[in-house]
Amino acid sequence: MAATRRRWTLRRRLVAIVVVLVAVVAAAMGTISTLALRGSLLTQLDDRLAATHRRTVEGPVRQGGVDLPRGRSDDGREPADQPGPFRPGQDAGTVTAQVPRGADPTDLTPAQASHVADDGALVALDEAQTEQLLAVPTDGEARSITLPGLGRYRVMATTAPDGSTDVTGLPAASVTRTLASFVAVETVVAAFALLAAAAGGLVLVRRELRPLDRVVGTANRVTQLPLDRGEVVLAERVPAEDTDPDTEVGQVGAALNQLLGHVERALAARHESESQVRQFVADASHELRTPLASIRGYAELVRRGPDELPPGALQAMARVESESERMTALLEDMLLLARLDAGRPLGAEPVDLTGLAVDAVADAHAAGPDHHWHLDLPSQEAVVTGDEHRLRQVLANLLSNARLHTPPGTTVTVGVHRCGDQVVVQVADDGPGIPPTLRDSLFQRFTRGDASRNSATGSTGLGLAIAHAVVTAHGGTITVASDPGTTFTVTLPATAS
Repeated sequence: MAATRRRWTLRRRLVAIVVVLVAVVAAAMGTISTLALRGSLLTQLDDRLAATHRRTVEGPVRQGGVDLPRGRSDDGREPADQPGPFRPGQDAGTVTAQVPRGADPTDLTPAQASHVADDGALVALDEAQTEQLLAVPTDGEARSITLPGLGRYRVMATTAPDGSTDVTGLPAASVTRTLASFVAVETVVAAFALLAAAAGGLVLVRRELRPLDRVVGTANRVTQLPLDRGEVVLAERVPAEDTDPDTEVGQVGAALNQLLGHVERALAARHESESQVRQFVADASHELRTPLASIRGYAELVRRGPDELPPGALQAMARVESESERMTALLEDMLLLARLDAGRPLGAEPVDLTGLAVDAVADAHAAGPDHHWHLDLPSQEAVVTGDEHRLRQVLANLLSNARLHTPPGTTVTVGVHRCGDQVVVQVADDGPGIPPTLRDSLFQRFTRGDASRNSATGSTGLGLAIAHAVVTAHGGTITVASDPGTTFTVTLPATAS
């Protein structure tokens, strides 16, 4: 699958839009000005062409070796004695042709069809050039043609009263050179304009988007706050200068402030509700311990009394005792979770996790002799700062979980290692593993491998939740991997030696 193309930022898109707009405007202005200049230059050239053609027409025509006058010059004098269509004052490159009526176009003399060289000499036109000139309509309109060997020309052709054809042409090279120079200058100016637009647009867009950066900064700071637990106070707000409703960024800032206010109120209501529930659980757990202790005491007293009871009554009293003990353990777990949720401080003393691991494995071996228990102890000390009783409970819960949810003969290995400034405790077994559907909710409360809520395994579904809460309260982490077998990894900050 092809990688998704990274989208441009808003800054880049705005600068690109500015540059494109400047480029479009520059191209339009350059095109219009170039066309206007071309039209002006062609008009000037056509005016010169008309004047040159008029002088040519009013000159003599040579026929049969004799100059025949065809009119007078502009000042009223008789036509000059210059033979052919050439007249004094014509520019270099001027092309003229005078074809008398009935004359053969292929048999014209240099005086009748020629162009003025750069040194002022008359150069006869060849047959191809003459054919191009004589193909021009004789309507007196200026037209553009290309003469072989001479280039682009503006030509004008008319028919004299005596039936002869007069054609005059001026080179358009000057127009082409002027337009080329103008286009080159326009291109250079447009390039500098685009660079200036890009630089200026980048500076201006960056300055105008600074309020948006401040809004983003506020949102980022809010995302770093611990909103998932405890009392939450959202003191972060977008500054007042960035909440102007008359601007788009101000509308975003104002909307974000309203959102933060709404979230703060919702979190406060949630915290108050959780605090009430937590307090209720703590109070209920505390208050129920006394009657449960009384129930256990009376049941034991009845069972051990001097009066002989029927076997059924003795069994019932034993069940009452066991269930009261189970309920007491459940209440103790719920009370512990309520205290941890309330942020009650734990003990802070040096705890050797190696010793805890040895004791936990010894207790697990006594409770589950049908499992194989192994220890992997470190070569250096593994001391953390925390509550020894609670950390001992974490190991006991993990080993109890491995014993209850794996078949007999399973090997369980408890390893303790020092990794830099952390101590890592691993409880691994080679059992069948944890179903994937349970892994995401494994550390949630009342999560069981058996959803039927029976008491066959003696599990309350709070062991891993307590382990997670205790480890988190010590500033550590607990993770699980299962594929196959199961490995719980507890990582805690190590105490400096």
